[in-house]
Amino acid sequence: MARQKNEVIIIGGGIAAHTAALYAARAELKPIVLQAASPDQLSLTTVVENFPGFPEGILGTQLVENAKKQAQKFGAQYVLAQADSFDIKKDYFEIVAGKEVYQALTVIIATGAAARRLDVPGEDKYFGRGVSTCATCDAAFYRDREAVVVGGGDSAMEETLALYKFAKKVTIIHRKNEFKASKIMQERVFSLKDKIEIIWGTEITEVLGDGQFVTGLKLKNIKTDEMSEIKTNGLFLAIGHIPNTKIFINKIQLDELGYIVTDKKSHINVNGVFAAGDCQDHIFRQAITSAGSGCQAAMEAERYIEKLKADGKV
Repeated sequence: MARQKNEVIIIGGGIAAHTAALYAARAELKPIVLQAASPDQLSLTTVVENFPGFPEGILGTQLVENAKKQAQKFGAQYVLAQADSFDIKKDYFEIVAGKEVYQALTVIIATGAAARRLDVPGEDKYFGRGVSTCATCDAAFYRDREAVVVGGGDSAMEETLALYKFAKKVTIIHRKNEFKASKIMQERVFSLKDKIEIIWGTEITEVLGDGQFVTGLKLKNIKTDEMSEIKTNGLFLAIGHIPNTKIFINKIQLDELGYIVTDKKSHINVNGVFAAGDCQDHIFRQAITSAGSGCQAAMEAERYIEKLKADGKV
């Protein structure tokens, strides 16, 4: 049996969702947040040093939990449930999560994106302990240490350049014999031969560690099948992200990579639905930009509901 129509339902459990919930709750919209059990990207980060207001840094899990508690303080209601489907009705939206059916006048999608993994032994064990998906977040921890970046696109070049400022050596490992990154990004990396090494035609087969942190990698030459090992203090995955937008396929506008298409105000192509965070951002993917877009989405949802009320539609 369907519940009554809520004013705002937020789908997601990361910093964008919590920020949207905070703003919506303070606007007395009584938001319901459908939060999946799987952790968000920020919660998988160790220490966050680039979020304003925390000069000593803060654990990613703590930052996310603090934001959630702040939203709950103002009345946001959280439901631990994975959103399984999304449908657009005549004058409302319907979401099925678990065994419940939720109806809402507005929906804020903040489902995030997941970094592509190598799916090799040791990767999960050392994730957050040397295996990372964000050099912008973690590069400073590699001052005078060695790091490896896997990938060949612009993201891999950006990760390498971020690490170059701190690490004493950065090694790029790529399966192919040429990068697919833009020419200008490649040139920037190629010009820094003093600390950057490139291993072509090679894949990582295992992440090695001492039980606590990453110590090295096992490699295989794709052409010869020759196996080798290298020592390193960290591995940065830069092989792309997968937006968590599967349930919205053929329902709303997605780009060729599966990210939700939004305008500058977090609007999508469906009136009453807004998107925030990494599910609509494959450029910045930072905690602060996700939080900002969550704020935008909530404020726009509030304006949308106010207009519905002014027009006598609710």
